[in-house]
Order: sequence, then C-alpha cells, then structure tokens
Amino acid sequence: MLQLAVDRWVYGILRLPPGTKWAEAVDFFIYDSIKILVLLFVMIAAIGILRSYLPQEKIKGWIGEKKNWGNFFASLFGAVTPFCSCSSIPLFLSFLKAGIPLGITFSFLITSPLINEYLVVLMLGFFGWKITLAYILSGMAIGIVCGIMLGKMNLEIHLVEDLLPGNSEAAQGLPLRGFKDRVVFGVREASSILKKLWLWVLAGVGIGALIHNYVPAQTIQGIIAKTGFLSVPIATIIGVPMYGSCATIVPIAVVLFQKGVPLGTALSFMMAVSALSLPEAIMLRRAMKLPLIAIFFGITTLGIIFTGYLINFLQPVLVR
Repeated sequence: MLQLAVDRWVYGILRLPPGTKWAEAVDFFIYDSIKILVLLFVMIAAIGILRSYLPQEKIKGWIGEKKNWGNFFASLFGAVTPFCSCSSIPLFLSFLKAGIPLGITFSFLITSPLINEYLVVLMLGFFGWKITLAYILSGMAIGIVCGIMLGKMNLEIHLVEDLLPGNSEAAQGLPLRGFKDRVVFGVREASSILKKLWLWVLAGVGIGALIHNYVPAQTIQGIIAKTGFLSVPIATIIGVPMYGSCATIVPIAVVLFQKGVPLGTALSFMMAVSALSLPEAIMLRRAMKLPLIAIFFGITTLGIIFTGYLINFLQPVLVR
C-alpha cells in the first residue's frame, strides 16, 4: 500500500520519468524514509510502554541471572525480527535505555538485519536448505561472538550521554499511574528520540538511495570475480557501505555464485550489505561516538570475513 502510494505520488503527481535512475532514487528515498520514521516512532513508543512495566533494576537483575545466555537470546530475537540494518536501530536504542548491557544489544543489532524471514525464504528458493541453514547458523554466530567481544571492551563511555541507560522516567522508577500514563510516556519518549534522529535518518536513506540506484551490479560482480583468495575481504569491504533490500541482495549473491565466485565470498558480500551500511553508520552517529561505530563495524566485518572463509572451506559439503 505504501509503495503504491509513493509510486503514484512520484510518477503521477510529480510526473518524474519512470525507469530513470534519479526518479527511482527519489522513489526509494521517499518510501524508505517514511517506512523507517514510522517504524522508529511505533517501535520506540511500544518498547517505552512495555519498559514502563519493567524498571531498570528488574531488567538488569533478569539479564544478570541469564548473563551467560543474554547474547544468545538477543541474537535469536534478532533472527526472528523482520528488520533491515537501519530499521533495527529503534529497538537497539530502546534496549539501551532499558539498561540492557551494550554487548547484548549489539548481538541483536548485528543479527536482526542478517537474518529475517524474507531473506530466508529467498535463500531457500535460490540456494536450498543446506546453504540457508549454514547462513542462519553463521549469522547467529557472528551476532553472538561479536556481541560478547564488544561487551567485554567496556565501550559504554562512547555512547551519547542522553541515550545512556537510565535517562528516563521509567528507567528511574518514577510512578506512572495507569495505562494511559504509560502510553503518554511511550509517545513522548518516541517523539523525543525521533526529534534527535530524523535528520540522521533522512541523510542515511538519501545516501542509501544513491548507492542503491547508481552502483551497477555488473561492476561489483566483475571486481569480486577477479580477486582470487582475497575475494572474501574484498567482497565484504565492497558490501559494507552499500544499502539494499533482501530482494536485491540475494539475486546478486546468486549471480556471483553461478559465475564461479566461491559460496562463502558471495555470502560474505550479502552479509556485509545486510548487517552493515553507510546509512546505518550515519544513524548510529546519533547514539554513539565515532570510535564506537568504528569498533562495531570493524569487529563485525572481521566476523563476516572469517565466516566467508569458513563457508568456502565447507563448500564441497554444502553444495552436494
């Protein structure tokens, strides 16, 4: 419905020429901006309402009891949420404000865009169940291991101050009378965060729209196909700044594989595009300082590269 409305506005009211790259970029920008901003507001408000029933100390106590499983459950929750890298950010912010440890929230932020039902269905159709299962397990492993590593580095000092855990009424345990008060609290918190984030969202989606529509898939395929043993890190590095939907990423990975690119190389490119993107980095700048963004991207990139080489090693078993 939203896509049809945006198409009608772009090509009907604005009368932009269909099929041109700049018109498609405008369409992409408007659609993704509306989708992400609405999702941000709704999810932050909903999590704010739920969080008002769970004071910060209770949440920390529950996490403390299950600290050895926190990253696993966060990664598992990320795997069943249908979000892209940018759309995962509202829940990530809400988890931080709820007092959940940074490393655990990173496990969610990494896994959520890596694995979702749309991508899994597409992969089943194109690659079969063995490769799809290997992708799911490796995606969760990246989220868990990278989250644990980030959690042990004491990086909370690099969070933006007003998004630190505990800076809200509910987190501080102030009384909220009745469901109506909690709804008002959730809406106010969503509005407050959105006011601080919306410019970063528009900037990120704008860059994503340009990359999505002006970087030819043939160019990417040509570069990766000629890089030999270094194809995994090169494919990953090429994929990191890019931004695209599952419907775009999976077919490119399939074409790379069909053209003789090793399986792990093709999947590492897909993982990098899914889990990390320049628009995501721009949005995260509102929540964290540049050193933390660099560390997060660096560790996750290394995790994807390692996984790519591992899947290349297991390729004879997976493609039988």
